[in-house]
Amino acid sequence: MILQALNGYYRRMAEEGNIAPEGFKTVEIPFLIILNDNGKFVGLQDTRSPSGKKLFARSFLVPEEKGRSGSKAWQTANLLWDHYGYVLAWPKSESNEHKEMAGKQHGAFIANVKNLHEKYPNDAQIAAVYRFLSAGDFIEVFAHPKWAECVKIPGCNLTFAMDGLTRLVCQNESVTAYIQATSGTVADEDEGADGLPDIEAVCLITGELSPVARLHPRTPIPGAKSNAKIVSFQKNMGFDSYGKQQSYNAPTSKKAAFAYTTALNQMLAKGSRQKLFVGDTTTVFWAERKSPLEEIFADVFGEPSKENPDQQNAAIRELFKAPDSGAPPLDEDLTAFFVLGLAPNAARIAVRFWYPGTVGEAARHIKQHFEDCAIVHGPKQPPYLSLFRLLVSTATQGKSENIPPNLAGDFMTAILAGGSYPRTLLASAIRRCRAEQDVTYPRAALIKAFLVRESRLKVNNKSEKEVGMSLDTTNTNPGYLLGRLFAVLEKAQESASPGINATIRDRFYGAASGTPVAVFPHLLKLKVHHIAKLENRGQAVNLEKLIGEIMEKVVADKAFPAHLSLHDQGCFAVGYYHQRQDFFAKKEQ
Repeated sequence: MILQALNGYYRRMAEEGNIAPEGFKTVEIPFLIILNDNGKFVGLQDTRSPSGKKLFARSFLVPEEKGRSGSKAWQTANLLWDHYGYVLAWPKSESNEHKEMAGKQHGAFIANVKNLHEKYPNDAQIAAVYRFLSAGDFIEVFAHPKWAECVKIPGCNLTFAMDGLTRLVCQNESVTAYIQATSGTVADEDEGADGLPDIEAVCLITGELSPVARLHPRTPIPGAKSNAKIVSFQKNMGFDSYGKQQSYNAPTSKKAAFAYTTALNQMLAKGSRQKLFVGDTTTVFWAERKSPLEEIFADVFGEPSKENPDQQNAAIRELFKAPDSGAPPLDEDLTAFFVLGLAPNAARIAVRFWYPGTVGEAARHIKQHFEDCAIVHGPKQPPYLSLFRLLVSTATQGKSENIPPNLAGDFMTAILAGGSYPRTLLASAIRRCRAEQDVTYPRAALIKAFLVRESRLKVNNKSEKEVGMSLDTTNTNPGYLLGRLFAVLEKAQESASPGINATIRDRFYGAASGTPVAVFPHLLKLKVHHIAKLENRGQAVNLEKLIGEIMEKVVADKAFPAHLSLHDQGCFAVGYYHQRQDFFAKKEQ
C-alpha cells in the first residue's frame, strides 16, 4: 500500500512535469567543470548560494546513479557526473591506498564516457568531455582558485558544462536518448551481481510482468546511512524465501522501484514543502491529486520560523475558515491523502507510522485536535501549539532528542485518525510536571486534550464532566479540585511574601498531585500563617472564601485521597493551571 501510493504520486507529478523523468534524478552539484569545444578547461563554476550562514549547492537533473557496494564498488561510475575521485582521480586523502582507489574510480568513469562517445561519435559536447578526460591533464583545474573550496566538501560532486551554454552536457539530446534506451534494462551493479540474469516476475506495485529490481535505489533520511533504503534484504542472513536473493523476495519492477524512490526522494529533498520533522521521525505527506492540504500541512504541524512567526496561525485559520467561493469545504474533500513517518534504523529505514485516508477526514481530525488542545493562556503566548512544541514539553531538559522514539508516530497517528492519544503521552507530560514542579502552557494543553478526547471517546466509561478550556467551578473531579486548591494556597503564600524565591509548588507539587493526604493537611496549616500576614484584608477574606468553597466539594469529611490515579493527576495539573490563569486574568482586569 505504501509503495503503491508513492508510485501513484510519481505518476501524478510526471503528468504535471514536476519530477525527474525515468532514468534521471535531481542531485546537488556544488561545482561545474566548464570546457570549450576542443575539450580545454575554461573554468570552475561555483553553483552554491548563501542561505543564512551556510552555502547550499544548486540541484541539477542528472542521469540516475547506480547502486554500488562492496570491494568492487569502484567499478560502478555514474554517467558524466560523480564525486571528484571518479571525475578527476582526486583522492580523499594522501594515503597510497586512497590514491590507488581514486585511480581505479577514474578509470571506470572514463570507460563510461568512452562507451557513450562511441555510441554518439558526432556529438560535439560528449567528444569534448572525452578529450578532456583522455588528456588526463587536470593541473589547471587543481590550480583554479575555487578548487580549494571544492576539496573542502567531502565527496564533492562534479559534472561538465560547455562554455556559453546553461544546459549540462549530461542533459543533452544524445545522453537523454541513451538513458531512455537503457533505462530499466541495466542489471543492478554491486559486488556479487556479475553474471546474474534479469528475473521477470509479477510486480507487487503495478501487477505487471516486468524485470525485477534486485536492489532498490536508496532513499536516505536525516540520521540514516547514506545508502539507507525502505526495501532491502541482507545476503545470506536467513531472510531469503524459497532460495531468492535480496529484493527478489519482494518482487518490484525496476520502473516501479525507480518511481516510488524518486517520488520519496523529491519529498525528502532540501527545501521541500512536503516534509516535517518531529523528534527522530521524518514525516512526508501527499495527496492523490493537488490539494490545499498539501500546501498548509507542514505549517499546521511544524514549528513557525523566526522570520514568519504567524505562519502556523495563518495555516490553521485557513484550515478552519469556510470556503470563500463555491468550492466544497476542505473537510468534505474525498481526495485520497497519505502521511508516512520514517525513522533511521541500523540497516534499512523504519516505518514509524502510515496513514491512508482522505483530505476531508484528515482536515476534520486535525481541526478536532486543535479544538481539544485549546486552553486559556497568556496574551503573548501563541493560540496554537505545534506538534514539536507539544512533544518537546514532555522530554527531559526540553530537548527533541529526548522525545521517546515511538511517541511522535503514535501521537501523529492518533491526530490523523481521530483516535485516542497514546497513554504514554499523558504519563510523559505528568512526569515532567512532577519532575520540574511546573505546569507549563504546552503541558496543560496536552493533558487537557488527552482528558477531553478520553471523555468524548468514553475510554474509561466514566460519566464525569469534560474538562473545559478555562476555569470550571462546577467540575467536581477530586484531582481537578485539589489542583485548584493547591493553586489557591500558593497564591496565598505569594501574596503574603512578595518576591519569594520558592513557593509550595517548588517543594510539594509532586507529592500533592500524587499522594494528597501526605501533603495537604500540612499546607492548610501553613495557609493560616500566610493569610494572617496579608495586609489587604479583603484579599484575605476572598482567599479564605475560595478555599472553603473548594474544600466543601473535595469530600464531606474533609479527608484527602491517599493517592490519585494517572487520570486524576492529569485533572490536578489542569485544575492548577486553570486556577492560576484565572488569578492572572483578574489582575489584568
